[in-house]
Formats: sequence, C-alpha cells, structure tokens
Amino acid sequence: MTQPTATPAVKVKMGANTYGKADVRLFKVFRDQPPYEQRHEIKDVWVRVAMEGDFDAAHVSGDNTDLLATDTVRNTIYGLAVDGLTGSVEDFGKLLIRHFVQQGPKVKRAAAYFTEHQWGRMAAGGQEHDHAFVRQMPKHTAVVEGDGETFTVKSGIDELYILKTTQSGWEGYLKEQFTTLPETNDRILATVVNAIWEYAVESCDYDAVWQRVYQQLLTTFTDHYSPSMQNTLYRMGEAILTVCPEISRIHFSFPNRHHIRYNTERTGIENPNTVFHADAEPYGLIEGWVERA
Repeated sequence: MTQPTATPAVKVKMGANTYGKADVRLFKVFRDQPPYEQRHEIKDVWVRVAMEGDFDAAHVSGDNTDLLATDTVRNTIYGLAVDGLTGSVEDFGKLLIRHFVQQGPKVKRAAAYFTEHQWGRMAAGGQEHDHAFVRQMPKHTAVVEGDGETFTVKSGIDELYILKTTQSGWEGYLKEQFTTLPETNDRILATVVNAIWEYAVESCDYDAVWQRVYQQLLTTFTDHYSPSMQNTLYRMGEAILTVCPEISRIHFSFPNRHHIRYNTERTGIENPNTVFHADAEPYGLIEGWVERA
C-alpha cells in the first residue's frame, strides 16, 4: 500500500510580535505617615505591558534565552509601584518602559496600557471621609510607548455617560425613500463619551490635563443648543484645545443612546413628552478628530 506523501511546509517568517502581561490589577494606598495617619489617597489601575524586540528564536525554535518571563513582568509592575507610582499613570508608564528596555537583553521597545478607575470620597456627617471611597465614572485611560529614551503618550476618557433632556434637535437632513425619522428641535441627547488625545509637548502634568479635559467636556455639553451630535463633537474639541495647549489633537467616539418618546396614547393615556423608552441598539455612532489648524 502506497504511503501518503507528506506535504512540505511552506516557507514562512515571523512577523511583528509582542509579549507581556495583561490585566494586572494594581491598587495602591497612599498613606500620610503609615500606620498612624488615617487620611488616605488611592489609585486603582489595570495595567497591560507589551514588549517588542528580537523574539524570533522563541517563536521559531523554542529558544527562550534572555527572555523576561511574563510572571517577571507582573512582579515588576507591582514592585516598581511601591516607590515609582507617585503621580500620573503616564509617568509610571515611562518608568516601566525604561525598566523593561534596560533589563530585557532582547527588548527594544515597550508599550504600557492603563485603565485607571476613579474613586471619590464618601461623605459622613457632611464631611469627606478620610479613608472610605465610592467608585466614580468615567475611567482615565492612557497608552505610553517608547524605546526607554523617547516616548509617545496618549491619554483618554472612557465610559462617561452624559445626557441632557432638551436643547438638542435633528433637522434639515436628507429625506429619501427609506427616511422615516421625523424632524425635531427638542429631544433627549445622550451618549457615552470615549475620547483619546495626543500631546504637543514631551511631558506635562498629565493628571491636571485630564481633569481639565473632563471638566471642559461637561461644560461644553451644557452650554449650547445642539443641532447634531456632530456639531457638539466639534464644539467640545475646539473648547478642549483652547484650554489645553498641551494637547495637539483629540478623537471622540459618540454612540447615540436614543431615548424615544413612548406612545402611551394607544392605551388612552396622554404622554406630555415625559415618558421615554431608552433604546440600546441599533445606535448611531459619531466619531472624529478635532485638530489644531
């Protein structure tokens, strides 16, 4: 019986690749003078590190020489956080990248991704509590990339759910065969803001910039009649670039969270524009960059 001929392997090469540790859940308590002082600050951050370099041998021949273990990456994140996480996650990212490039013989570059959860102080007896917190929205995101000497930094805001019950409309759009939506100059406008921005400077007070962006988003959302989510996106970007000279451009992703007036009249009950169905999907999605001219 003739044996089947083995198909020869095709010629391939290793393409771009990274490795590291993901979903490292880092929580740090800042104590004034431990263990005696009770006034604390906290940071709650999910971290991912991805390293780039000369890793072909590990993939092609299983040679792990001079490779940092991903377990080592995790331990490094926690270890460096003890003295190194003193301010923004962006600055901590630079510290991590510098360390991995220096310690990993085959590491040429690295990236650090952060999702920082916001916490506010609980109130007790009309006073802010020293060490009790409640989680807030939105999230502070950041991406730091570099070769240990030079870095690129992006910061962002995720999952900021905002809504206003009037001062918004949608009129003057194209009407054609499949258009069924009626025009309105009084609707609920709601979205979940996801924003990311790039910097025009090598370094800055990243936490202060993030707070300015956050506050300006809220201010601009409330300060005008919105003829469209597109117009509000542009206004937000213009306002943020005005108050934040550190930022070169900003990207927004705005999913519409539709609130549709419910037809209670079919059951004999008048609805004076007060009861709505909060529709989850499908939804409109408006995205775009606002950049300095």
